[in-house]
This record gives sequence, C-alpha cells and structure tokens, in this order.
Amino acid sequence: MGPVAERESCSTIVKIGQASCGSRAGQGELPNKLWEKVKNHPCYSEDAHHYYARMHVAVAPACNIQCNYCNRKYDCANESRPGVVSEKLTPEQALRKVIAVATTIPQMTVLGIAGPGDPLANPAKTFKTFELVTKAAPDIKLCLSTNGLALPDYVDTIVKAKIDHVTITVNMIDPQIGAKIYPWIFFNHKRYTGVEAARILTQRQLLGLEMLSDHGILCKINSVMIPGINDDHLVEVNKAVTSRGAFLHNIMPLISAPDHGTAFGLKGQRGPTAQELKALQDACEGQISMMRHCRQCRADAVGLLGEDRSAQFSMDQVMKMDVRYDLEKRKAYQKRMEDKRVSKVAIGQHGLTEVREEMSAITLLVAVATKGSGLINEHFGHAKELLVYELSTSGAKLIGPRRVQGYCQGGYGEEEKLSAIMRDIRDCHAVFVAKIGGSPKTNLIKEGIEPVDQFAYELIEKSMMAWFRAYLGRVKRGEVHHAQRGNDACRLVDRISAA
Repeated sequence: MGPVAERESCSTIVKIGQASCGSRAGQGELPNKLWEKVKNHPCYSEDAHHYYARMHVAVAPACNIQCNYCNRKYDCANESRPGVVSEKLTPEQALRKVIAVATTIPQMTVLGIAGPGDPLANPAKTFKTFELVTKAAPDIKLCLSTNGLALPDYVDTIVKAKIDHVTITVNMIDPQIGAKIYPWIFFNHKRYTGVEAARILTQRQLLGLEMLSDHGILCKINSVMIPGINDDHLVEVNKAVTSRGAFLHNIMPLISAPDHGTAFGLKGQRGPTAQELKALQDACEGQISMMRHCRQCRADAVGLLGEDRSAQFSMDQVMKMDVRYDLEKRKAYQKRMEDKRVSKVAIGQHGLTEVREEMSAITLLVAVATKGSGLINEHFGHAKELLVYELSTSGAKLIGPRRVQGYCQGGYGEEEKLSAIMRDIRDCHAVFVAKIGGSPKTNLIKEGIEPVDQFAYELIEKSMMAWFRAYLGRVKRGEVHHAQRGNDACRLVDRISAA
C-alpha cells in the first residue's frame, strides 16, 4: 500500500498549549463532539480511567491469525493478560452480564469485545451482542478491538452498529519484521505464512484504519513492543498510523513469561524494561498522543482499569441476580461523579499554577500507590502496581503503570519482593503512599528514593505538585543536590531527613 494524504486526525483538529488532543486532553481542549466520545471512556481519556469502568464480554473465541506473543486460555482465573478468559459467552449471556454489571457498577460506561480471539473472526456473535446491548442499554459506549485482517470488510457494519471506538493492533508495517511476529494468517479461505502473510495483514490493517477514519470513528492503535524485533520499527509504525488518522497510540510491553505458553515465552524472548518502554513512547509522542495508562486487560475484564472484578460476575452469579436497568439512576450517579471530577481537576489546576511560578528545568519521576479515584490511597506493601508520573513546572505527566509484587505477605514483608520493587522504580525520585512500614522506608531512602506518606488519601496531582514545589525549594536552598536518575540507576544524592 502506497502513502496516503495525511488525514484530519485528532492531533490536527486541536492543539492548545501543552495539551494536544488525545488521552491527556480535558474539556475545552477538544471539540464538543470529540469530548463527548472520550470524556467517560477509560481507555481514551487518561483522567477518565480514575473514575469510569469498562467491561469486556468474551463472545469471540475464534481467531484468524496466530501471534507469537499470544496463547488464548479459557477457564483461567489466574492470569491477567489479553486472550485469557474464565468463560465464553453467547450474545444473550453477554447481555445479561452487561445489565448485571451496569446495575452494580453504575460508572461502567463502555462495553468492549476484545476476544479471546478476534471479534471480526466471529462477526455474527460480535454484532448480535452489540445489537442486543444497544437496545437494552443505549447509554453504554460500544468498543471493538481487532487485529485488522478482516476490518475492511466490516467497516460499514461497524458504522451501522454505532460503534464509535475501534482498537487495531498494529505491530509492524514491514512484512519482513511481521514474519517474525506472525506464523500464519487465514484470509479468504486460505492459510498464508511468512512474509506473504505479514504483507497481506499490514495492507488490510492500514486500509481498515483509513476507512474508519474517513467515517469519523475514533481509532486507537495497540502495538506490542518486542525488543530486538520491532522496538526501533515502532517509530515508523507510529508515523504510518498517525498519517492515516489514528486518534491514539498505545505501545505495550511484551508479556512473555514461559508459563504462559506463548511461542515467544517458550523460546525466551524477553519483554522490555520500564525504562525502554518509556524511551520508545517518548520517541513516538508528537503529532499523536500516547496512551500510557493501559493495563493490557483480559478479554473478560470488569471494573476500573487496574482492577479486575470479573470473578464477581460469573454467569452462575449473574443468573442469580435480580437486576433492572435503570437509565435515569445511572445518569444521576454519573452526574454526581462528574461534578466531583471537575472539582478535583480545578484543585489540581490551582496547584499547577503555583508550581509554574518556579523557574526550573528540573524534571523527575515519582511513583504513586493508588486504588483509584485519583487518590493516594494504597499501602506500599499492598500495592500490585504503581503509577509513575513525570513532574516538571509544566505539570504532572503520567508515564504509565508498573506492575509490582505485593511486599506484605500475611503481616510480614518479603525482602526479595522489596528488592524487586526498588528495581522497578529505580529511576524514580520518590514514591507516594498512604502508609509504609519502617523497613521498606529505610531501604528506599538508602536507594535514594524518598518515601512520601504525608499526603495519604489526598488527590494525586495536587499532592505531587505540592511536593515538587517543596522539592525545588530544597534544591534552591542547597538542601538537595538534584541528580537525574536514568537507566544506570544513579542514586539521588539527597540529604533526606531520617525523620
């Protein structure tokens, strides 16, 4: 496929100050039509993911391609990654589950179909599910994730189904690289392998993206970063999808543990480090916004990003629930939550104004332990993930979540897990927590990472910017010697008070 003229993507529609359109944009920074599509979509809006929930229904078991990083597993409750589900559903079962979840979790605003195979390799089940949900719950946004092979054939159907959000997984635009990722595809009743398979796949993906963009459908591109195979090449992928109208680019780390049974995992292909992932995301951020808050969800995920409540909604449990879809009650709940969200944003902006008065080129990373709601509300030892932010006088920028192993185990801490956590955040200057024990606090300080617990249960961005302003003051007064913490994990020479 040859080059195409650049389309009016989100980044060409609006760019105000430092905030370009995309996952970090807020109300007033996007045209109203776009804002309505993204404001309560937890994947398309970075801020919304603290407040709004999504769910996936596993109605699409078949797949038309094979990826070396994928192994679809059913009846699996112990793994949290794409392609894994505990049970497969019929469209009618999916509807029942959607109503149960939407009634129990009124901030659930998005229904996605993401597998465990490919939704467009299961078109009858996929579109029947969307049809049933649209009739029963018209306020819920519809979202579809696909590998893109069959996408051009279903664009008109997607438009008619009023699906406003489509995610396409694009890992390459060079068939030579694609041949290392995809062993085969099944297209037009025939199996293709090697470079030929990859060439067909990339042509179909880019064509489908162009067609969706022409219809005004928001497209998010997922790319899996595979060190030594497509890591450098993803910069070219970024350029290609941006020119074809993509709204958002999500570069995710390869998950390749051997016990997952994937081809890459079994042959020892490593995933990227957090620092390598950040460097690539930074290199791609420009005309298109990067999604940095992705959790690489299961195909039956339920709840806020970063939590999984799917175990509460097995079909056995759902069938016992006496639920009634109350649209007005849901709207009222979301209105109250949106009012709180707007208030929190205003508080955060006030803190940012104070920091902008400081004249400093310092940027640094910090980690935050949170359960959600935009608050510092998690104990250090209980955290399963930490959100990493980059702080500067321009504000706080989310770098992304980092999965960590819980340090506290039954009332005591495991030193090996503490060491692993400190390696995971070795490029951070501080970690914000609701509470932290004496031993981990001492060890973090020794590593030059400041444990910050004085902002427990307060707003994340307000707290970070207050701490950052104080940090800049300490630097000016000579109480702190600032040193960048990079991939070499150089220590911050910081005279932190033991108190």
